[in-house]
Amino acid sequence: MIQQRARATRESILAGAAAVFEKEGYGTASLARVAEEASVTKGALYFHFRSKDELARAVIAAQHARGVERSAAILTGGHPPLESMILIIRGFAQDTLDEPIVRAGIRLTFEASAFGQDVAEPYRHWTEALESMTRAAQDEGWLHAGVDPGSFARLLVASVAGIQMVSDILAGRRDLLERIEDMWAFLLPGILTEEHQQEARRLVGLVRGTPEE
Repeated sequence: MIQQRARATRESILAGAAAVFEKEGYGTASLARVAEEASVTKGALYFHFRSKDELARAVIAAQHARGVERSAAILTGGHPPLESMILIIRGFAQDTLDEPIVRAGIRLTFEASAFGQDVAEPYRHWTEALESMTRAAQDEGWLHAGVDPGSFARLLVASVAGIQMVSDILAGRRDLLERIEDMWAFLLPGILTEEHQQEARRLVGLVRGTPEE
């Protein structure tokens, strides 16, 4: 029972921190504001997190864990590798729209120099995962031999990071899924083998969950 309460308190603090970091950024946010947002005492907050730095790192870790969890669920769905890649990136975009912890983690990642956090590991993780899926899609005959899996994975990670940032600046992320659709609409014709070119529209449709025939 005590462990359950402690776990619930920690989750409340992370939710409160996500709300504050998303709105105010790392520099302006205070632990007092986080405690207020989470409806916990400062003592309870300090019991779980000794500093704002530690709390910011925990939010980034929670954001990454959310992405890993969603991706694992997609990968157990039996989709072809290329479809899995599209669905995983769509899942990231949807979580960015729906989950404050994800939006806060993204903002903190861009502000990481303010608290000395090395945020390269999640990017390396996603690059390696996408490289593996690209290679598998190539082995199954979906992508032509000229596609370098490592280069393509790095391009995807950089593209998605940039798309969500620009979508946030220009449209408050309201057009994020549409911009992800645009990305795949431009990329797929250049990477699909000839026999799978006709699949491009259907694959793009996976972003909205409405694959086109």
